[in-house]
Amino acid sequence: MKKIIYILLAVLVLSACDDGFEELNVNPTKPTRIEPANKLTAIMLFTSGERYENWRANLIYSSTMMQHFATTAGYWAGDKYTWNQGYASSMIDRIYGNAVKNMEDLLNQLEEEQAPAEMVAIANIWRVVIFHRLTDLYGDVPYSEAGKAYLEGITKPKYDAQSEIYADMLSRLETAVAALQGGGTSGYGDGDIIFSGDIDKWRKFGNTMMLRLGLRLIKVDPAGAEAWATKAINGGVMESNADIAYIQHTAGPEGINRNGNGETFTADGSPRISKTFRDFLDNDPRLPILAARRSDGSTNPADLKGLPNGLDLVMLEDMTGEQNTDAYAEPNRTIITGEDAPMFFQTYAEAEFMLAEAAERWGLAGGDVEGHYEAGVRAAMKMLVIYKPEAEITDAQVDTYLAAKPFDAGNAIEQINTQYWAATFLNEYEAFANWRRVGFPALVPVNYPGNVTNGTIPRRLTYSTSEQSLNRENYEAAVAAQGPDELTTRVWWDQ
Repeated sequence: MKKIIYILLAVLVLSACDDGFEELNVNPTKPTRIEPANKLTAIMLFTSGERYENWRANLIYSSTMMQHFATTAGYWAGDKYTWNQGYASSMIDRIYGNAVKNMEDLLNQLEEEQAPAEMVAIANIWRVVIFHRLTDLYGDVPYSEAGKAYLEGITKPKYDAQSEIYADMLSRLETAVAALQGGGTSGYGDGDIIFSGDIDKWRKFGNTMMLRLGLRLIKVDPAGAEAWATKAINGGVMESNADIAYIQHTAGPEGINRNGNGETFTADGSPRISKTFRDFLDNDPRLPILAARRSDGSTNPADLKGLPNGLDLVMLEDMTGEQNTDAYAEPNRTIITGEDAPMFFQTYAEAEFMLAEAAERWGLAGGDVEGHYEAGVRAAMKMLVIYKPEAEITDAQVDTYLAAKPFDAGNAIEQINTQYWAATFLNEYEAFANWRRVGFPALVPVNYPGNVTNGTIPRRLTYSTSEQSLNRENYEAAVAAQGPDELTTRVWWDQ
């Protein structure tokens, strides 16, 4: 099975393209026909991503804008709100050529072969996972015509409005979860490296994604947000850490199934834990699991110092009298930075925090805001054992934390979403999206010399340069509709 998958991935990588959507969607070496299960495996790994886009879009930009990480390295543009166009477009450059294109091929094959409804449903849920990251990061993007150059000859896809993309994604989720009833195992079997074909887990995942996307609408369509949240909760969302959607990567010699974040940490030793995040983790049992001192690997909380964002070495020296960053904490290389680390897409902790918010806003989920909040904190701490056994946090430790930092009903939305921010550490796409949705945690922007945002935290990343020549008409239409192709332009749901 693994050998087939590696061959498939090699073929798909060779057939994937480089930059523009026109080139990205051409597939001159397409194999005759590969089993849907193996295609799904490849698509999931493509979605998890390579070092290229994880380094640039997830870590260099999103993680430092969200102040999980900080660094003095100049090329970490997100830490200083500078613009590196190639880094900013890295996600859009890579995902269309592999995950999107091959997902359209899979859906076409499932239709031609009249595959069981649950296989189509699972593919559509994963299609939403792919596209909601893209549209959340960039706004209006190619959607309805994307990935169809080989299938339909569309080499210059239009950019769809994010409002229309969200409507379609939510509709797909609604249809998909309706088809995932009765339990059992789908035809993907072990080719499904998220849930091994478990239909009930996919149903809960689909509803939890519906809850996430529904809550994204809170600024632009509060009634719609409530309606979708109600539908998702009634359908049944994740119920425990056993329902988490993640890929367990491996660090084998083939290099195909490595964690893209882990590959980045192998190559780049510059990121440090942000002072913002370190301060939040004070007296938190997660701190020695997530962080270690760079100089000697100590995880003693007294040794773990956070680095302020928005500094270069000269500025650091002016502030502290030295340029050495080894005294600051970095991500714990013993536990969380491995190339075999899990990559999380949706966690039960996030589900509980969203239930807490829905209970606070609308009285949903039994109206038990505190109960869901505390369940979210507990789940966020207990899930870390998925990284390594030594990352286990006991119930007693969680109880102590909750007693010391109890739920504050008068500050519910901020407290819930600040914990959500902590729980999405390393899934920086989601941390960035949720921060834009609610404005929490209350991050203090930096104002690094030469920044392009006038000292404000960016609101999106920017399109690929190649689109301006290869798909110019559609690119210009998107910019005219959405606003300037700049870091400060807000996407539709962030108005």
